[in-house]
Amino acid sequence: MKDQGRSTRKRTGGRLKHASNKKRHQLGREPAETTVGETRVQYIDSRGNERKVRALATNVAQVADGGEVVEADIEDVVENPSNVNYVRRNIVTKGAVIETSEGRARVTSRPGQTGQVNAVLIE
Repeated sequence: MKDQGRSTRKRTGGRLKHASNKKRHQLGREPAETTVGETRVQYIDSRGNERKVRALATNVAQVADGGEVVEADIEDVVENPSNVNYVRRNIVTKGAVIETSEGRARVTSRPGQTGQVNAVLIE
């Protein structure tokens, strides 16, 4: 979510005085909008000595079926409750239903934050 800090105006429309300058930890970025295709990732600095791996495109998913986890190919995005337009654009987000080589699965990970797609099979 792109958030650039507090509003500069009050509810009444008056101006707010700045208490401090913007800090790096308040930085917001554009969403990754992971698509189905050849794997492409982007590395982003995050808070502390950490990095986020942002999946820009991927065609594999770790699909769990009961106790077993197998790597499956993503064929298509069938349903996405985040945004109806994400289905035709083949964008994978958490909660999306994808068609894989193992069957239909619901995505449980956040590909734009973790860089991979984890999913569970649905009947």
